[in-house]
Amino acid sequence: MKKKILSVDDSKTIRLIIQKAFRNHDCQIFEAGDGQEGLAMAAKEKPDIIILDLTMPVMDGYEMLTKMKALPELQNIPVIMLTAEAGKDNVLRIAKMGVRDYVIKPFKEDVIVAKVGKIIELPLKPAAPKKYDDEIRLLVVEDKPAIIAQIQKALGHTRWKVEGLAQAAQAVDACAKQVSDIIIASLSLPEEGAYDLFTKLRGDSKTKGVPFIGLCLESATEEQSKARQAGFAGVVTKPIQPDKLEAAICRALNLDTASRYFQEREGTIVLTMPEQLDSTLADKLSLCSREKVMSGVESGIGKLVIDLSPLKSPNLDMVQFVVSVAEACSEFSLSYALIGSEAVIQECKKYEESQGWRITENLADAMAA
Repeated sequence: MKKKILSVDDSKTIRLIIQKAFRNHDCQIFEAGDGQEGLAMAAKEKPDIIILDLTMPVMDGYEMLTKMKALPELQNIPVIMLTAEAGKDNVLRIAKMGVRDYVIKPFKEDVIVAKVGKIIELPLKPAAPKKYDDEIRLLVVEDKPAIIAQIQKALGHTRWKVEGLAQAAQAVDACAKQVSDIIIASLSLPEEGAYDLFTKLRGDSKTKGVPFIGLCLESATEEQSKARQAGFAGVVTKPIQPDKLEAAICRALNLDTASRYFQEREGTIVLTMPEQLDSTLADKLSLCSREKVMSGVESGIGKLVIDLSPLKSPNLDMVQFVVSVAEACSEFSLSYALIGSEAVIQECKKYEESQGWRITENLADAMAA
């Protein structure tokens, strides 16, 4: 449940500063313009903390706090007092009120956040899910430069930025300066460097949520099992296979990969298949396809082209996937056409539901169809 913060101040400017101060935190801000409104709001919302101005019209902060202390349901709500007077006598007076802390006006946003954060937990708002086309920072910790170069080449077609470092200690320093979105660490680093790095970054609040992917030989099954048990988000094996590397990163970051497969060209939705298709990816793409068909129809798009030609190993998953997309197109009265290689055509001949499919060679033919 979101934390509730009540801001009681006759200054709209101060209330706005407090609203902005907590904009990145997963909490609700309630406002009142004087102590009388604040007391009513506190009774209604039962906030987790109150930021209370001392000097206000109608009812000041001192009177509001006194009335709160007399009410069992409000007396234990922590209060941070705001005051424009920095004198010793005023500070002592505030301290005797039983408040948890105080802030002198004017103040910076980070000051009030820090004060509140010492009293109640202030979780950050969940970050918006990253998309495949976003800029993503990858840190590769690998003592073999050739492997780093392979990873950079494999991801060269994306907007992702790949930084390579040879030692775990260098990675700790790098993350202290700028946190990466994901870390790929060789499980063969000296002195179990990958696990040491993992432990250190998990212990830091800034980096504890960064997913780790282990990197090892395909034959190193014990290392793979150990990494997963330790909490790694996945393992990629050497030699590097670009598709598997990219898929592991997408899974670890939970990337929205729709833009990787769907594009709009000349008023037509073009769905381009990956080189490999398994049942998991097929199910995911089926859901995305249905959403794209619906949104396409709503925006006036009347055609869909499914390009199957990139598939290196056409299989039954491909056929079942196309059937599901065809059903969605039929439901929403969207025309569709197929593009495929000779291998795709031959695979379709094996199954009853796909034997009659008309498969063209290119986008122009598909559009004409």
